[in-house]
Amino acid sequence: MHIIRLFIPLSLLALFISCQPQESQPVTSRVDVEAIRTSMPQQSVNDDQYWRQGKAELNRYELLQNRYRDLHPGEAVLVFVLEDFLTDKQVKNDNYRNPNSTPILKTNGLFRFPTGIYDYSLMLSVFTPFDVNQFPQTLKVTHTAQDWCGQGYLQLNRQKEGYKVSSFSYFESEGDVMTTVPVSMLEDELYNRIRLNPDQLPQGEIDLLPSSNVIRMMHLPFKAFKARVEKKSYVGEEFEGDNQQVLIVNYPDLNRQLEIVYSGNAPYEILGWKDTYPSAFDRRPRTTIAKRTHKLLSPYWSKNALADQDLRAKLGLVNFLP
Repeated sequence: MHIIRLFIPLSLLALFISCQPQESQPVTSRVDVEAIRTSMPQQSVNDDQYWRQGKAELNRYELLQNRYRDLHPGEAVLVFVLEDFLTDKQVKNDNYRNPNSTPILKTNGLFRFPTGIYDYSLMLSVFTPFDVNQFPQTLKVTHTAQDWCGQGYLQLNRQKEGYKVSSFSYFESEGDVMTTVPVSMLEDELYNRIRLNPDQLPQGEIDLLPSSNVIRMMHLPFKAFKARVEKKSYVGEEFEGDNQQVLIVNYPDLNRQLEIVYSGNAPYEILGWKDTYPSAFDRRPRTTIAKRTHKLLSPYWSKNALADQDLRAKLGLVNFLP
């Protein structure tokens, strides 16, 4: 929050309809779905069976979030899952009637933390194709931000002329903006790139469009900035995991450094991150840090009964049952 070739007629049908109300699905027989799928062009996909299990990888992180003039304790969840994605409509392939489909690694990132009396809830979704030869860029990013002041929504769609940006916010300077920015690598997709193949990560000086979270937090213009990217072994003791590696991203113009720590062993799990940048309110640099505490493989979209709340404890989340 990376792909899967849909190869199971009904056993993974739950994966295809994840996060969708069941009653909204069209009535389609298993024969029809399989016939439609097998008639599609074959995709060039990663051979790693990890992403073909019909489950999502759920990761829970202990979070200290830089906001205002403090570091606020909170919680982050990264959900990584393989899905089929329509490249023309840029939405999940639900019905398998449209041949313009490719497997993608989807990351859903959820970040929740209180700030004094009120709280924040941020959510990020990133859709990155497995077939990097045919689709070298991430196709879509969406981002939402909610706090007691109001809401914001941001969406990027890859188009021929660049990334189409739609921005809506309660802030005057950020609200109801429709524009197009030149294609560059997205910071939001770096996590997916690590999961797919860290050997293909960019290094050196590149143009990089900062994270949607940071754009909202720092109130930045939506554009790419010069960044220096390097990958090396991690030598700290703050994160738990095997063969720790780190991707370091420095933005000189933003006085910002991001460190994404991950396992150098497949499937290249994200162990945590550190993000140091000046607050928009007093310009003092502080470091957001997220440390992974739990991991769970689960077809979570089917675990939606009251009895399934016990799984929250396995993921380190709050259980609301009495």
